[in-house]
Amino acid sequence: MGDRIVLVTGATRGLGRGMARGFASRGHTVAITGRDRAQLAEVVGEIENGGGQGIALQCDHRDDEAVARAFAQLADQTGGRLDVLVNNAAAVYGPELVSPGPFWEKPLKLADMIDVGLRSSYVAAYHAAPLMVAAGRGLIASISFYGAVSYFHGPAYGAAKAGTDKMMADMAADLAPHGVAAVSFWPGFILTDAVRAMPPEMIPDDMRAMLPFWETPEFSALVLDALADDPALLSFCGRALIGAELAERYGIQDSDGKQPQSYRAMMGAPFAFQGPAVPA
Repeated sequence: MGDRIVLVTGATRGLGRGMARGFASRGHTVAITGRDRAQLAEVVGEIENGGGQGIALQCDHRDDEAVARAFAQLADQTGGRLDVLVNNAAAVYGPELVSPGPFWEKPLKLADMIDVGLRSSYVAAYHAAPLMVAAGRGLIASISFYGAVSYFHGPAYGAAKAGTDKMMADMAADLAPHGVAAVSFWPGFILTDAVRAMPPEMIPDDMRAMLPFWETPEFSALVLDALADDPALLSFCGRALIGAELAERYGIQDSDGKQPQSYRAMMGAPFAFQGPAVPA
């Protein structure tokens, strides 16, 4: 257990909310961002009931000034300390994103994923980096997915994820000499609170067959927490990392005892970018 200070963006639902609970289970201080004050309060309650200390930072990641204020508030409450940033905030319009059809027949708002998901991760890292560089340590992990290397939900989704991987590779080149690691993190398919709450009769047969293999969001937090503890952390700089594969390295299983699987063979492997060498 530790006293790490972690910030999870976009943590009022989905993967981010579960990751906040996962980090809390390790006894950490967990800051979260979100637009809705009431939802932030709910998640802070879950963090504190789970063994952590919660900090609510209300902001819209479309608004750079609001993000700057959120980081200023965080620095004020933590004495300028931030150990781990998990960039999870994303604009995801579920029904439109997964509906069949080519991109030009879907709403143009799907391109928002390039703003809240890719650009917003850049802005958050921009504010986190000075805090970590000053301390000479830290981890910035941006959530990506296999859609970076294979067709998944169309070009806006793919551009956001592929861009995230390249962005983190380039950030790593700047940050690693200062002792700060930057990576992309690929979880598997996530058993979110919303999925768990779905009535069985509403779940399509093909999805129902896959659910036993899906990961809890808390699992991703435990893997990232172990990565942050790894003495070889800087050797991972700039890479896109598959959560299930890291879990095997660290001996981490999901809460139901299963070992989540990598989808490398089915959906593609992370691309290895060429760039300035980083510390081994």
